[in-house]
Amino acid sequence: MISYLNGKIIIKKDKFIILDVNGVGYKVFLSKKTLAKLPEIKTLKLFCFLNVKENILDLYGFLNHKELEFFEILDNIRGVGPKAALEISSLGSLESIKERILSKDETLFSEISGIGRKKAMTIILELTGKVKDISKERKIKKTDEAEDGLVGLGFTRQQAKDALSIASKDIKDTEQRIKAALKVLGK
Repeated sequence: MISYLNGKIIIKKDKFIILDVNGVGYKVFLSKKTLAKLPEIKTLKLFCFLNVKENILDLYGFLNHKELEFFEILDNIRGVGPKAALEISSLGSLESIKERILSKDETLFSEISGIGRKKAMTIILELTGKVKDISKERKIKKTDEAEDGLVGLGFTRQQAKDALSIASKDIKDTEQRIKAALKVLGK
């Protein structure tokens, strides 16, 4: 999994940049808010989310870990994919989005195509409990390699967590945990 990149911006477009990291160019999608903050050709450090699907490998970048966490929360909501999550994260600062979600402001998502009133209310309902601690500074938690492996195989993070909690209570080896979780998932 690609979680962090540090490199030089070689191309900047309206939805993405190409970041040169030791001679390898990564196409990284960024929010409009983040793109507006970027200097022209400078070194950039990004926290990343790699979206792996059957025929897609898209990389999404964020200037800090809190933005990445918020994006991951949005991406895990049913009906919200990574592109919509990126658009939502560009609606303003994390604090302003948090306040509008907690006040159940369904007009928050009116600017985003594909999100109507009903979906907006669903998103707000699911986010209300999760968003309360977004602004709190948290240490970067240790990642679960087995969970990351299952996500890399195309399962959602929640499916991976659920399968691992059922399958691998006493197993310590990462490979064995993944195999046990795949049995639970029926693969």
